[in-house]
Amino acid sequence: MFIETPAEFSFPLSLEFLKRSPRELLHKTTETGVIKALRIQDFVVVFEVTSNDAGLNIRFLTNEPPLQVQKAVAEYIREWFDLETDLKPFYALALKDKLLRNAATKYYGYRIVGQPDLFESLVWAVLGQQINLGFAYTLKQRFVQTFGERIAIGDDEYFLFPSPQAVALITPDQLVPLQFSSQKSRYTIAIAEAFADGTLSKEKLKALPLEEAKQELMKVKGIGNWTANYALMKTFHHPDAFPLEDAGLHNAIRNLKELKEKPTVNEVKKIFKKYKGWEAYATLYLWKTL
Repeated sequence: MFIETPAEFSFPLSLEFLKRSPRELLHKTTETGVIKALRIQDFVVVFEVTSNDAGLNIRFLTNEPPLQVQKAVAEYIREWFDLETDLKPFYALALKDKLLRNAATKYYGYRIVGQPDLFESLVWAVLGQQINLGFAYTLKQRFVQTFGERIAIGDDEYFLFPSPQAVALITPDQLVPLQFSSQKSRYTIAIAEAFADGTLSKEKLKALPLEEAKQELMKVKGIGNWTANYALMKTFHHPDAFPLEDAGLHNAIRNLKELKEKPTVNEVKKIFKKYKGWEAYATLYLWKTL
């Protein structure tokens, strides 16, 4: 299977992002591509994504699935690498901007590597709150190994993220041995329960404008403004999703502007006025400078 990609897309930069932790279980990277397991309805498929000059090549490691499943995998990959977003207007802005120009030039074609699974996106955001990235990946690894599904192909194992239905049935006490804090344990289960009982779903939020979708997300215990914006950025690819409170974003601005201290929230808001409509991508490229 083949997926054509826009000119403003760099698979090597996406692959670099996907290689950022050896503890990641939900995909495996190689020198030239990435391998991932995915459940589509009743089918579990394992596929490899590599690239050439024109786009992405998809190879199935499991038996070749029905056409409708192949189409769903292609749609997942388009979401995963944000291939539907037209970045020309962003680059027109960024390449003229003092703060973004160098990063936009150096990392041209870098896109938001998303998390099309909304449940995974929200849980990952909760796991990463107030801890370093390395430990967040350790928590995710333990969570996936304990409650996720394993698929064996030869000597290799591939994992699926735990389903909300499975996580909704566990208790906080079962997460504490994985070194989840009591708060992270409660929030993870509360989010799972919201999906399991139908309060939350990707389908419900997909058609909503950004602010309405954010308000719906924030009705669930454990989902605050930062977590909601992160999910809207990573799952729905809202270009105007804005994780305003993000510490990494503030550090990037401090470094680039050579400030003695991190900027205040109001100072960040002021800086981002010129990026209106492209806040998510401005954030992405500022993160990249770190």
